[in-house]
Amino acid sequence: MEERFDIRLLEKSEISLTRSEGGVLQGVVSGKHYEELIVYRCFPFQYETAYISIRDAKDVELGIVRDIGELDPESAAELAGELQLRYFLPKVTRVDSVKSKSGLWLWELQTHLGPTRMAMRNLHEHIQYPGGSRIILTDMNGKRCEIADWQALDPHSRKQLEEIV
Repeated sequence: MEERFDIRLLEKSEISLTRSEGGVLQGVVSGKHYEELIVYRCFPFQYETAYISIRDAKDVELGIVRDIGELDPESAAELAGELQLRYFLPKVTRVDSVKSKSGLWLWELQTHLGPTRMAMRNLHEHIQYPGGSRIILTDMNGKRCEIADWQALDPHSRKQLEEIV
């Protein structure tokens, strides 16, 4: 069975984004007003401001924004803010320790928001390498953190990670 997928790139003139009084992203896409819009980064995720899928409340894709910078300033700011909320990831600034104990990997980390701890059963299921030296950590409860560049961390942090990455 052959399926056809149409990718629709939205032009600047086709999209205008605002936020409702309740804080919900809304706007006009291709001349139609939507009370709620949902946004997703398209794969690959390394393009943080490019190829953003705009969807209605029923998760039906309306189109893709090629780059946030192409939008009017208000729409660009609202879209960037919505992406920041959706993809909230504390940034790891230091790895204090990574230990294996009783079948769990226990992580003690410092982030730009303060210290945190994570527990993982299997490193292969909880660590993602989206590209370059970037690492996404996800613990057993779904809490996530990002190491933007593990090789740029301090020597102690790199030593903690060398056997894992």
